[in-house]
Amino acid sequence: MPGARFVRLDVTDAATVEAAAALVEAEFGRLDVLVNNAGIVRADGTAEPSATTIGTLREVFETNVYGVVTVTNAMLPLLRRAPAARIVNVSSEVGSISSLTDPASPLYALTSVPYPASKAALNMITAMYAKELRDTAIKVNAANPGYTATDFNGHHGFRTPEQAAAVCAHLATLPADGPSGLLWGHLISVDGDHNGVLAW
Repeated sequence: MPGARFVRLDVTDAATVEAAAALVEAEFGRLDVLVNNAGIVRADGTAEPSATTIGTLREVFETNVYGVVTVTNAMLPLLRRAPAARIVNVSSEVGSISSLTDPASPLYALTSVPYPASKAALNMITAMYAKELRDTAIKVNAANPGYTATDFNGHHGFRTPEQAAAVCAHLATLPADGPSGLLWGHLISVDGDHNGVLAW
């Protein structure tokens, strides 16, 4: 079926997730690619760790972490029916503990907790789903689109939406011998526009 269609799905509302899964099952019988792209950040999430509020932490995790598990579990039976399904979890290099604790990293100055912690959790979720599904044709990876100019950051990013989308498209179309269980995408520490495997 050419083109795209809108299906209402709120990752924090299990009923809408189940309804979306039922619609896909009824109309298509399977799901070939799942891109978990829902994500939020909150203003007080830019504070020092000691100023982090539990309310902000809980709100960010509700979408960025719990939402991914909710949607993935609802869609997994449909993904298992596809001949070579792919799951792409849109993460970030700010979820890399290695990058944020390396004094040589451009990200070292970042000290906020909610968003980076949610992406670190998402990276672990990615690794665990990849382990569970390692004996299937399903590949599960985390994408690092890089600092992309979108509404999400007031268009302050230095990468284009097309460059970011290419990272997700690459992981969504991996061949049968492609990797699973990786954080892959833009390498901020490398000059130029380079993609590759990032450290967890």
